[in-house]
Amino acid sequence: MKRVFSGVKPTGHLTLGNYLGALRQWAEVDQHRADSLFCVVDLHALTVEHDPARVRRLSRQAATLLLAAGLDPQLCTVFVQSHVDEHARLSYLLECVATDGEMRRMIQYKEKSGRERERGGSVRLSLLTYPVLMAADILAYGADEVPVGDDQAQHVELTRDLAVRFNQRYGHTFVVPKATHPTVAARVMNLQEPTSKMGKSDDFGPGIVYLLDEPDVVRKKVMRAVTDSGLEVVYDREERPGLANLLEILAACTGGEPEALAGAYGSYGALKKDTADAVVEVLRPVQARHRELCADPVHVEAVLRDGAAKARAMARPVVDSAYRAIGLLPPAPEPVADRVLNAVR
Repeated sequence: MKRVFSGVKPTGHLTLGNYLGALRQWAEVDQHRADSLFCVVDLHALTVEHDPARVRRLSRQAATLLLAAGLDPQLCTVFVQSHVDEHARLSYLLECVATDGEMRRMIQYKEKSGRERERGGSVRLSLLTYPVLMAADILAYGADEVPVGDDQAQHVELTRDLAVRFNQRYGHTFVVPKATHPTVAARVMNLQEPTSKMGKSDDFGPGIVYLLDEPDVVRKKVMRAVTDSGLEVVYDREERPGLANLLEILAACTGGEPEALAGAYGSYGALKKDTADAVVEVLRPVQARHRELCADPVHVEAVLRDGAAKARAMARPVVDSAYRAIGLLPPAPEPVADRVLNAVR
């Protein structure tokens, strides 16, 4: 069975784009076809200015929503990144394999560091190196596949390069993974800026539908979505991005095809109404299950604790092997008498 790894970053509330582009695929397909690990990558949330209490709160919310979206701990492993030390252990080794030039060529670093400098802020070193931590997330588990959106494909390519380089220099240690992409709604766009991704980091955007938005809020956001000039409802991602975004969302929610759906509408208003209704219905069971899980926090904590233990058992042998391969001296084994005494205790 193939092994799949993917994660969500708790830098904002999860959105419709996260669900249609990733979470639903994980729940309906990936956890059934592969040995799958799904992680709240909270260490990645520290690369920019943040409120510690908010990161903790969003990490718990993200983990709860992963379960509410249908991830089953009996079928897959759900855990929090910082609960498994092997991520940070392996990240430093891979920093010793990566180059400064590789890091500075990463598109997201260029974009995020540029925005930070425009605001007059300082750029954290971790923003430059976090793609190496992402590589460690993947390589620690011997993942064969990494389901990602188009904007993360470059990071998987870096992971592949680091795995190959490490294997060539120090002996075969890592599985070289590949990126996989959902075929429908892989990238849901902002309803007000349809050329930009519906990102979760903007907490106040009227073009972003959050998974926990109330139905009337969802309807209001969809009904106010930007469309395009022209009267005819046609699917054209390049020339009519706003309209295409609505058709893709409706298709993802109903199982239709954007091109075919376009021919069924004679006005933008009718399309928006049906899209809003479809989004509300898709989110309804997720929100209901989220309420149930919030009422039972002990269960969520147990899932995360057990998930971290399973993940640790998978990652530790790989990371220990990497430590040996790169030339680090292994710790001396515990004396037999001490092992027996500790076992008795």
